[in-house]
Amino acid sequence: MQHGNTISFRQGVVKVITHADLQNCRIWKRAFHNKCKDHRYYEIADETVEGGFEYRYLLLEDGSGNTRAIQPVFFVRQNLIEGVPGKISSIVDRVRKVFPRFLTMRVLMIGCAAGTGDLSICDEGDETWVASALQASLSTYARENKASLIVLKDFPATYRSKLETFSLNGYARIPSMPMTRLPLPYNNWEEYFRTLSKATRKDLRRKFRKAGQAPKIEMEVVSDVTVLVDEIYPLYLAVHERSPLKFETLTKDYFRTVGQRMPERARFFIWRQLGKIVAFSFCLVCEDKIYDECIGLDYSVALDLHLYFYTLRDIISWALEQGLKYYYSNPLNYEPKLHLDCELVPLDLYVMHTSPLLNPIFRRLIRYLGPTRHDPVLQRFPNADQL
Repeated sequence: MQHGNTISFRQGVVKVITHADLQNCRIWKRAFHNKCKDHRYYEIADETVEGGFEYRYLLLEDGSGNTRAIQPVFFVRQNLIEGVPGKISSIVDRVRKVFPRFLTMRVLMIGCAAGTGDLSICDEGDETWVASALQASLSTYARENKASLIVLKDFPATYRSKLETFSLNGYARIPSMPMTRLPLPYNNWEEYFRTLSKATRKDLRRKFRKAGQAPKIEMEVVSDVTVLVDEIYPLYLAVHERSPLKFETLTKDYFRTVGQRMPERARFFIWRQLGKIVAFSFCLVCEDKIYDECIGLDYSVALDLHLYFYTLRDIISWALEQGLKYYYSNPLNYEPKLHLDCELVPLDLYVMHTSPLLNPIFRRLIRYLGPTRHDPVLQRFPNADQL
């Protein structure tokens, strides 16, 4: 393999490799073998997701020369106040008229450009070693590549004990925008529906009645959207452009490739009215879980027909028919998820400035820029204290 550079640390070495180096690497295929988003998904993100990302892979070897992990990382120039509303944002905008790059930094991110982060282990039980190896080597790698910040991006709270080495060594752990989860111990939609509050049931009945009075909407589920991608992609962009937080932009190639390379997991729900696609949802199905990754809507009818709720009902109904036990949804749009009795799935950011001089100040400042501080709905979830 061609190694751009090698970083030594107490427990071993890190070799920096590229996407091309992975192609004949057997260990890479084991890297995320127990995760829904396995090594194939990281390759797809590398090849197809837009956002100005420079992808690299850190091959971690222990002192005996055994490869213990291949951890995907990427560099990106990040706006630190993305999603921060009101006064702070307007002050920063004025400063940027004079200093265009104020509070934007080159960042080394560990994790996935399009999804939650995971430690890439080759063998069970190696997470603590991998976390320790990354903590020991990332600051050197970041400084060599002129990155001002290091961020472990969107790691599930289940990693907190494994990643404590970061909190103990200069990193601030702050809550990222959480995912949500709906347990599905029901036989069908009606059984679940009866568990919702009276006000929510009344509201949903009204919404579904409105959709029911329009020309019939029909759903199909496919694993490959190659022939439909030109129709669904504008619907994805319509939703994406309305989002207050934009990090990555999925592409037509992303939707095509994920269905072709991960057909046993990819599920595209397509809704048509009078033969025209009016909504779609892309999900990943793994074991007893369904992950709702993104939605696309035709806004010429979506708001009038309450298509967001219509599509959610269809996906949950389908999941129950398949015997799935959990429905997961990506961050944002928390108000309807609260009323549908979803629970929060906390995600964490671990953040450090690469300057030892600035980091103590930065650690205090970053807590005020954390994205969850500015979403009032989050605090109303029963398990908000877990953030």
